[in-house]
Amino acid sequence: MSDLNDLRKKIDEIDLRILDLLNKRAGIAIEVGKAKQNRNLSIHSPEREREILKRLTEINPGPFPNNVLKHLYEEILSASLSLQQPLKVAYLGPSATFTHLAASRKFGSSAEYLPESSIREVFEAVTRGKAQYGVVPIENSNEGVVNYTLDMFIDADLKIVFEIMLEISHNLLSKSGRREDIQKIYSHPQARAQCRAWLERNFPGLPVVEELSTAAAAKRVSKDPAAAAVASELAAQVYNLRFVEKGIEDHKSNFTRFLVISKDLSPRTGRDKTSVMLSIKDKPGALHAILRPFAKHKINLTKIESRPSRRRAWEYIFFIDMEGHIEDKGVKKAINDLKEECLFLKVLGSYPSAE
Repeated sequence: MSDLNDLRKKIDEIDLRILDLLNKRAGIAIEVGKAKQNRNLSIHSPEREREILKRLTEINPGPFPNNVLKHLYEEILSASLSLQQPLKVAYLGPSATFTHLAASRKFGSSAEYLPESSIREVFEAVTRGKAQYGVVPIENSNEGVVNYTLDMFIDADLKIVFEIMLEISHNLLSKSGRREDIQKIYSHPQARAQCRAWLERNFPGLPVVEELSTAAAAKRVSKDPAAAAVASELAAQVYNLRFVEKGIEDHKSNFTRFLVISKDLSPRTGRDKTSVMLSIKDKPGALHAILRPFAKHKINLTKIESRPSRRRAWEYIFFIDMEGHIEDKGVKKAINDLKEECLFLKVLGSYPSAE
């Protein structure tokens, strides 16, 4: 026992040193914030945060695991930023949506999160300066793109600065947790689509009512003992619901990609994506003509989607994701060549690829 007590005493001493160093670091972070304000610089510097995380994980000798070290420092950076100036992040609410979860994974627990009732309102919150960042869903690995998010980029003067990949697991939640009490189910359309086979197999003929989000579904069910919601584990905690069934998604490899939008541009990191939207001339070979510059400059496309422009019948807008940053020589040349084949072209942003 004396050996164990000695070891615990050493840990206590180290904890005191860590606490002292954390507070010293926080004090310096406050001074950094003041220096930035005096120079009219942005308080939040994602590039600096990436440099810190990259350097620490590269030099970490262990045995402390790198993935835990990264999460730990993300929280330290989030707390330090909140001491300089509260970081406000708008997201598709209410509280406990998957978008909320994705936002908190990216910006940490010290940011101020602003729930918005629609994707449009997330864009407007960032445009008006109510929030520095907005987080919106863009596509699911099983159900495809969120068309409303694509449509918002047509008129919005905002840039994509990050992407977030989040593994999605859905649950059926209710007040009692008993199947026999359920007379109807609330769900967001995307969540319903991802659980369609399970719901049809287990609750055939039961009405499924659409809600604006999985969290909104959970919130409604918290006041209705005869209903159930398709929602996250976080929603179960926030709205005090019981599990009827866990993991009801039809495909277990289920990821949703989220975009972080801002007024600012994201600097080059060396592992970036660039997103553009464009409209092409209505002529034979037009689609081939817009793909040719990418092949010529050896740019790999990771996604191409088309949407009706809603301005003229049979006019379409294409959304393209490619590897590389807009400042990369090959990407820049490809886009310059592409402009000659387009009615209009808009760069939506260059940003780090999600891990």
